[in-house]
Amino acid sequence: MAKLVQFDRLGGPEVLTLRDVEVGAPGAGEVRIRVDAIGLNRAEIMYREGAYFYQPAFPSTLGYEAAGAVEAVGEGVDHLAEGDLVAVVPAFLQNEYGTYGDHVTLPASAVVPRPANVDPTTAAAVWMAYITAYGALAESGRVRPGDHVLITAASSSVGLAAIQIARHIGAIPIATTRGASKRQRLLDAGAADVIVTDDEDLPARIKEITGGEGVRLAFDPIAGPGVETLAQGIAPGGHLVIYGALDPRPTPLPNAQSFPALTSGTYTLFEITSDPERLRRAVAFVNAGLASGSFTPVVDRTFDLADIAEAHAYMAANGQVGKIVVTVTHDDATS
Repeated sequence: MAKLVQFDRLGGPEVLTLRDVEVGAPGAGEVRIRVDAIGLNRAEIMYREGAYFYQPAFPSTLGYEAAGAVEAVGEGVDHLAEGDLVAVVPAFLQNEYGTYGDHVTLPASAVVPRPANVDPTTAAAVWMAYITAYGALAESGRVRPGDHVLITAASSSVGLAAIQIARHIGAIPIATTRGASKRQRLLDAGAADVIVTDDEDLPARIKEITGGEGVRLAFDPIAGPGVETLAQGIAPGGHLVIYGALDPRPTPLPNAQSFPALTSGTYTLFEITSDPERLRRAVAFVNAGLASGSFTPVVDRTFDLADIAEAHAYMAANGQVGKIVVTVTHDDATS
């Protein structure tokens, strides 16, 4: 028997239940993984609450990221073998597969080799954040050495990854945070400057930092009416990339009446993970950064799998800086 987190109705963290389930042999194109660590993402809160872009199919599991070792491979899987150390990238729907368990079956296309020197907690904290930031900053080619990049909600795992990727490219990351309590931690994480939006005028500070030029790219998970303010700090010919919808209010086309010389659009990491060639490049880019030390995932706190509801409540409180990871303890006599 395996332990798997499931839920039968929409709601808060209390709907999550750890259950004993049978996990059979993987089917064609699938692998079964013994999970050692699970990375949590805000997308999973939204999915649990029914606010994600697709709905659960009950009883539903959830989870996009994990790290562990391959236990079994299904027919047609030739790039993985039993015993391989692996990580899971978000390349599937949570109403079909999930990572919240101690033994899970997943599509082989979402499983990538994990270097032996990368521990499970680190590997579970990498892929959602770094592929999301990689696609917008590096794969797109919009960010060049010397460019200023504005990273909003920068204390999130994606925001911190974006700071590191911007530095890796040679760009200059400017981080935003609502409160001053996170300023020093963002500077310590590599931000060239930090703008505290509750206390400072965002466009004015951007102009001050960039010498009046503005940023080449604004990378934003919030959306909503605030994009109007962001657009005021973007240089002519620059880009606004929206990768989330933390603000549920309608998002206008920024400064549309003045016809600004900027492009704006939405983006998700699935544009990368659903394309085998783009995913191959992303994995190579991120693994190179991990190997060189340029990329170091920030883990805010770890929880045990049995405390998954507490982990979700902690994430919902928005106090963390970096990734929340759930670790899995195995009883080798029975697992």
